[in-house]
Amino acid sequence: MLDAVREELGERGYDELTLEAVAARAGVHRATVYRRWRDVGGLLADLFEATSDDDWQPQDTGSLHGDLAALNHENQAALTARPSIATALIAASFRSEEAALGVRRLWEDRYARCEVIVSRAVRRGELPPDTDARRLLIAATAPLYHQLVLLRTPADPDLPDEAARTAVLAASAGAFVKSPPVGDA
Repeated sequence: MLDAVREELGERGYDELTLEAVAARAGVHRATVYRRWRDVGGLLADLFEATSDDDWQPQDTGSLHGDLAALNHENQAALTARPSIATALIAASFRSEEAALGVRRLWEDRYARCEVIVSRAVRRGELPPDTDARRLLIAATAPLYHQLVLLRTPADPDLPDEAARTAVLAASAGAFVKSPPVGDA
């Protein structure tokens, strides 16, 4: 069923995603789909949940810049694939509370998996030990989402490396070091 959701979402986008189309593609009666999922948001929430069950891990290239650049290249490929399921899922999250919850869970899972990039860099001496992994990861990947999703500009083949390099420079200078709690300074 979830494969049918992915295929419909990829081919038609969120605006044309219907329970009837998913049922037809999956070869089941629409009542089956309606019994399990009340609406498209429910389908998408389950799709997001299933995505966190995969075994994806960020690449280990041996350097912080390499790891972040590899992550950015993966993200750019996902965001520019035709059809772009990633972009359709992001769009869906703005229209369905269940889909939005699913996207938040997916991002939490991906950020947690990517924290290993920062841990490896700290072990190699590339970063201060108290670097905030989440802030660094957001800084490294945000330019891609800004360009491709918000501005909808064509993919720039240099952007994944440039964004990674900028984030590494900032992180190396201590820009993402965790601040002590207020009153502990």
